[in-house]
Amino acid sequence: MEAKITRILKEQVDPVLAAHYGGAILTGIEDGTVYVKLTGQCAACPSAGETLENVVKEILMAEIPEVKDVVLDRSVSEDLLDMARMILNKSK
Repeated sequence: MEAKITRILKEQVDPVLAAHYGGAILTGIEDGTVYVKLTGQCAACPSAGETLENVVKEILMAEIPEVKDVVLDRSVSEDLLDMARMILNKSK
């Protein structure tokens, strides 16, 4: 199911979000719940929740009957945290 979700995100969701300079990546699957992180401009958009519901969730649930829910992953990437730590350590 992971490969199918990734393919659908790339082929069907990303082209829609690209109009807003964004995209979507799969971050996890648990008991039929799919966790997705929005990228680019979509990641910081105040309407990210609506985008998830009206675009990502709608497409994934229509294409893959096993998907029970789609949840927005709002976690901060470890790469970004490392960069912030590096910047903070340099300022000391």
